[in-house]
Amino acid sequence: MINLRLKELLMITITFLGTVSGIPSLTRNHASIVLEYFTDEKEVFLFDCGEGAQKQLMKSGVSFMDIDKIFITHWHADHFAGLIPLIQTMNLEKRSKPLTIYAPEAERFVSNILDLGYFGLRFPVKTVNVPFEGSDVTRIDEGEDYEISSIPVLHTVPAVAFCFKEKDKWNINEDKLKELGIKKGPWLKKLKKDGKMEWKGKMVSIEYVGYVKPGLKVVYSGDTAPCDNVIKISRNADLLIHDGTFLEEDVGLKAHADVKEAAKLAKKAGVKQLILTHISRRYTDTKELEDQAREIFPDAVVAKDMMKISLKKED
Repeated sequence: MINLRLKELLMITITFLGTVSGIPSLTRNHASIVLEYFTDEKEVFLFDCGEGAQKQLMKSGVSFMDIDKIFITHWHADHFAGLIPLIQTMNLEKRSKPLTIYAPEAERFVSNILDLGYFGLRFPVKTVNVPFEGSDVTRIDEGEDYEISSIPVLHTVPAVAFCFKEKDKWNINEDKLKELGIKKGPWLKKLKKDGKMEWKGKMVSIEYVGYVKPGLKVVYSGDTAPCDNVIKISRNADLLIHDGTFLEEDVGLKAHADVKEAAKLAKKAGVKQLILTHISRRYTDTKELEDQAREIFPDAVVAKDMMKISLKKED
């Protein structure tokens, strides 16, 4: 789908709130990533919510009250245990707007979580069950400028990867404008919105004077062994955030990817940037992890808590 709206500022900022695997360390918190999407306004999405996520949000400067949607990859505690205190704090801060949680078996697990204590909720908590079997990419949420989709992955429990995809947009070819004698002005907004406009008695189409600018694409694998489904949903992504729990020689139970496997997958999917997360606490120095991954994907990076990156499409 191509979005015909005019947007001057289109940027994604991602903050890694937690980057450790099952057991936290002094320098790494449990899994959580916050994505801020800037257009005319700002929208905030939380992917996984491990223990300590709300405190990490405070440190990051991102307001948890701005979060309207939370996406849980699977129901292991290191990916969801921060939900209970986060929801409680939202309630104490007198939140009134709804919160929606997307996950495999979301309705069942969120209901159980809300039954654990006396929340006395003042705001609605909605759930969306995300498919966790098969190999289809499923669109689970859509905004005016973006779509969020999911696909099942390979783990010990029902689990999914998530994809945030900005909708493609029209940009104007200035050479075409000059060719037609059209000057820049507010009428170009109408052209982008309506797909056509009248100019000096002639109809001008957006297809003739414009070109499609692909939207940004970010994929978060959650916990997974290497699988074709992640390749499928990650094709040509601007950023893949992938499970990179172990060095190649340390992999035991195949419920996670080692850094070389993640790098091979990223290369096969044709992604532009790879960041490895869910790092085992055994690695206090991540240089060897990064070195192994870079043998295959030269620009691979190992995430650290509170690491922040920004993505913006160039014209």
